[in-house]
Amino acid sequence: MSLPKLKVTGTKLCDDAGQAVQLRGVSTLGFRYPEYFTKESFETFRDEWGADTIRLAMYTDEPGGYCTDGDKEELKRLMIKGVEIATKLSMYVIVDWHILYDRSPMVYKDEAIKFFDEMAGLFAGHTNVIYEICNEPQESPFVSVIRPYAEEVIPVIRKHDKDAVIIVGTNSWSQDLDEVIGHELEDENVIYALHFYAATHQDKLMKKATTALEAGIPIFISECSICDASGDGKIDYDWGKKWIDFADENDISYIVWNLSNKKESSSVIKHDVTTLSHWSDEEYSETGLWFKHRMRER
Repeated sequence: MSLPKLKVTGTKLCDDAGQAVQLRGVSTLGFRYPEYFTKESFETFRDEWGADTIRLAMYTDEPGGYCTDGDKEELKRLMIKGVEIATKLSMYVIVDWHILYDRSPMVYKDEAIKFFDEMAGLFAGHTNVIYEICNEPQESPFVSVIRPYAEEVIPVIRKHDKDAVIIVGTNSWSQDLDEVIGHELEDENVIYALHFYAATHQDKLMKKATTALEAGIPIFISECSICDASGDGKIDYDWGKKWIDFADENDISYIVWNLSNKKESSSVIKHDVTTLSHWSDEEYSETGLWFKHRMRER
């Protein structure tokens, strides 16, 4: 079944009938756990959580990263596999160029252009594919770094797909939404990334998000969790609730970090669980169980 093509209207992500849409889903932890790239795993989030989106987060600069010493063909194969599985399950899927340790999107800009040219060419007929072109820029002001980068990468995608939704990261680990105000990209189907980790990001970031929304900046929470910003540490349920209430009240889509059993707070599966799908409540981490129940409420 073909999913409705999404579009950005004002601050809202909307379907083809103009109705506001809030996507909710789960992000892979890079491509380090390919065993979860299965129909059964993705289907579990769709059927048991009520999730409708999978984010395929492909690191660019780390051991095994796409732009460092990783096997490019194998990483592309996994990306294509993930998109195909999500498509068959009638789920939206985010192709994420997951910059982090490279800090600036300009470091591997030429590689990004080649990658998105190939991926957008392959997925041109898909209505469910969203492109995230720079995960978490750092020390990269929006006006002087991120916007010029986006103005080179976006046309490559548009060559193949004139109206796919494109998520553009913001400075300081996708937190500085205020830098976008008055400097938005001219492309109408762009939405801007906000990432939060509830035990770290509280009043200050909530104020930035509210200010940006009031200024007409469309927001997509393409990564979040209820632990601290390291992806580990303590869990803050109160601020987790505040953030997801904010997202729900404003039709802001959000993606949970992360699908793995790594021994850290943000992993949704407990460390000692080797099951790859249809987990019991006892097999989820505190984070996984909280997000599962929260999504099911919606």
